[in-house]
This record gives sequence, C-alpha cells and structure tokens, in this order.
Amino acid sequence: MQKPVLAAIGLAGLMCLPLPAYAATDAECQKSFEAADTNNDGVLTAAEGRRYFAAMRVANKQVSGDRLDKAAFIEHCKADVFSASQAQPAAGAPLEGANSFTEGQAKDRAEAAGFTGVTGLRKDDKGIWRGTANRGASQVNIAVDFKGNVVAQ
Repeated sequence: MQKPVLAAIGLAGLMCLPLPAYAATDAECQKSFEAADTNNDGVLTAAEGRRYFAAMRVANKQVSGDRLDKAAFIEHCKADVFSASQAQPAAGAPLEGANSFTEGQAKDRAEAAGFTGVTGLRKDDKGIWRGTANRGASQVNIAVDFKGNVVAQ
C-alpha cells in the first residue's frame, strides 16, 4: 500500500514548500490606502507611504515622482507588491554570503518590511548589512542578508 504524498514528506517537508502569494482584496487594499493617506487627499506622498514606496523599489516597480494615487496603490496592492516584501525571513536569517545590495537597497528592504528610521547601515565581513531601526515605539538592531531577509536582533 502506498502512503499518501503528504504523509511521506511529513510536516517538516511541508514547511519547505513555497506558500501561494497572498492576493489582497479590494476592501483590504482600500483600508490600507486610507490608513496611509494621513491627510486624506487621495494621494500618498513618499513621506506618508515610505514603506509602500520602498516595497515598489524592491519589486522594481516604477513610481512617477514622489506621489502614488489611489488607483495605482490599489493595483499594486492587489498584485501583492506590498505584502510580498513583508514575508517571513528564512530560517536561520540573516544568512552569510556575498551581498551585492547597495546601502540604499538594504534600507529599502528594511523599510518595505515595516521598519522606520533605518540608520547606521554598515556591511560586515560576512556580507550582512547591520544597523538600527524603529519597529513601533522600540528601537531595534536589524540585519539584511544577501537574499533580502530582514530580521530584528
């Protein structure tokens, strides 16, 4: 008798399978936009939507100027541009390795992951960008590895 495939690979094997992309609903995207649009003018500036602008740069999406209108925001939101940058880091991150990110690219990845006030980024001898940032009201040490994993330490 053959064992079902899922039983054969076990729970540990399932954890290694890629997860499907999360497609946000229109309502979820609308809510996210409204929360970010602090002056309620229907447009996000770079100051209002720093995390979203960083996520777009990480995903190689063009932003014209420093403004993002609601329609463009909703389009990118529903295409999973914003939530993809907040994926859980790989087990064991930060991972050592040759890191080709510039300081600006490492900062974008940290901001896209929801950190603010990212400062003092320096690449160490293991290829990991290290600095400080804010998560909520707390200041934390962060690390960005060559795969783009961002972790608080």
